[in-house]
Amino acid sequence: MANILVVDDELGIRDLLFEILNDEGHTVELAENAARARELRALGRPDLVLLDIWMPDTDGVSLLKEWSSSGLLTMPVIMMSGHATIDTAVEATRIGAMAFLEKPITLQKLLQAVEKGLNKAAPRTPAPKPAGTAVSPLADVLSEPAGLVLEAVALSVTEVEPSVQPFDLDVPLRDARDAFEKAYFEFHLAKENGSMTRVAEKTGLERTHLYRKLKQLGVDLSRSKRHGG
Repeated sequence: MANILVVDDELGIRDLLFEILNDEGHTVELAENAARARELRALGRPDLVLLDIWMPDTDGVSLLKEWSSSGLLTMPVIMMSGHATIDTAVEATRIGAMAFLEKPITLQKLLQAVEKGLNKAAPRTPAPKPAGTAVSPLADVLSEPAGLVLEAVALSVTEVEPSVQPFDLDVPLRDARDAFEKAYFEFHLAKENGSMTRVAEKTGLERTHLYRKLKQLGVDLSRSKRHGG
């Protein structure tokens, strides 16, 4: 399996990613800031790096740029952030990031991005544009291969009548997403009479990952079982 470096100043994020990736059989190194990430990068070449953007000492984009300019960007890098803008995503991609994941990171998106990253021999260098060709930054990002996960850009908004909207939208995005995911899993648990095997098949998650997700969302499994069917 692969050697993956996780760089994030949030202990909870580091622990969660370590648990998930370790369960997948990978060797995982953890860095709480850019200084530690530099040390671990110098000790060896990781097969892939998960790099947070907002960190207290040196932000992830600056570290990515530093690695790129010094010839150390020899591995795929997946950027992570819960507050990044489109401009930030575009800049990171131009420097050499192969994917961009928005926090909180869903298990399926994480594993898909990691798999695609590990299948890449090296970060893709954007081809030079012909002279006189005008290309917008966003179009440049969206022209990247399927491995590019720009969730921050690709979020779609569906218009729903306020009178029938079941979720409170006047809350932070992370809270709204958690509420939706909890309702989603509770629906499938009730529909499948609490069968974790069938819910795992329906949602596309492995059973161990499904249990972890339900625990994280605070889903009452015993209640789902009683009210199912």
